Amino acid sequence: MKTLLITPEGLEKLKAELDHLWRVERPDTTQKVAWAASLGDRSENADYHYNKKRLREIDRRVLYLRKCIDDLKVVNYSSFQEGKVLFGAWVEIENDKGQQKRFRIVGSEEIMDTKDYISIDSPMAHALMKKEVGDEVVVKTGAGEFVWRIIKIEYQK
Repeated sequence: MKTLLITPEGLEKLKAELDHLWRVERPDTTQKVAWAASLGDRSENADYHYNKKRLREIDRRVLYLRKCIDDLKVVNYSSFQEGKVLFGAWVEIENDKGQQKRFRIVGSEEIMDTKDYISIDSPMAHALMKKEVGDEVVVKTGAGEFVWRIIKIEYQK
């Protein structure tokens, strides 16, 4: 089961996507469907079939986003988070080979288009939760166990 948390920035992105789909893409696609339907025989009308399919995709995504936005709990920054890895943290880690990674721990709805975000439900996030700078964590994945040391924790304020 995924955790229903989101950052304020993540919620704004979802709301912007919903708004764009509802106010721009859906009316435009509806207009294309109507135009294609007016051409007559729909059985071999590629424009009609493509745009009807696109309209169903938009409607599914709109319904999903509306439910999602209602169900998610926004986690705003609070000073009590400082010094520990909690939801919304930017974390810098290093392994014993000197490899470094930097990412932000966010809700699963936020990781779609960003390579430096990881889900709160991931093994890495679970291992890092409530740890502090200097702590070592063992991350267990399907590929094995990996040891990382936390070198920096930051929050967007």
